[in-house]
Amino acid sequence: MSILKPQKILLENLNKIENLIEEIQKDDEIENIIIEDYKKEEIELTDITIKRAIINNAEIINSNLEKNTFIDIQFNNCNFSNTSFDNCSFIRCEFNNCKLTGCNFIESGLYDIGFIDVNMNYTNLSMSSMKNILFKNTMLRNSCFNENETKNIILKEADLTRAQFFKTSLKAVDLSDSIIEGIAVSIEDIKGAIINEFQSLDLMYLLGVKIK
Repeated sequence: MSILKPQKILLENLNKIENLIEEIQKDDEIENIIIEDYKKEEIELTDITIKRAIINNAEIINSNLEKNTFIDIQFNNCNFSNTSFDNCSFIRCEFNNCKLTGCNFIESGLYDIGFIDVNMNYTNLSMSSMKNILFKNTMLRNSCFNENETKNIILKEADLTRAQFFKTSLKAVDLSDSIIEGIAVSIEDIKGAIINEFQSLDLMYLLGVKIK
């Protein structure tokens, strides 16, 4: 099953936004916009909808962006470190070369999302619904996937060192070219995953045995 990319947008059809907060105060649903070099810290934006947008070089950190909807958006070279996206909906979005360290996506819906060259260390995606998701060359160290509903999760050269999976099935997920050292997962959740012969050593602890 393929992952749908954000809807193509012509730059000439986009309205450039200089101050996102002022724009949201006018209307809680905005579309066909481009945001560039926008920097804010410790802001709160909730119950808004952004559709068909390109967001370049934005830095919104230590903020609360909960209960929002993002549709057909390209996030390029953005930094959202330590920001909460709890209870959000992301539909056909792509994160390119972004920093999402320490972000929360708890109880969110993510559908047709690409995370490409992204730092997602310490990100919490627990209790989220995730369908058609690509993690490509993405750092997911110490990330949490607890009680997730998943379908068509693709991992390519991802770093899952010490990532936690609890009640989140990895059946049919190809982990063979990813790093899974120290991954915390149950036998039930890892059952049916695709791994290489060297990775099997990282999972021997599930059998309660030691390699001498």
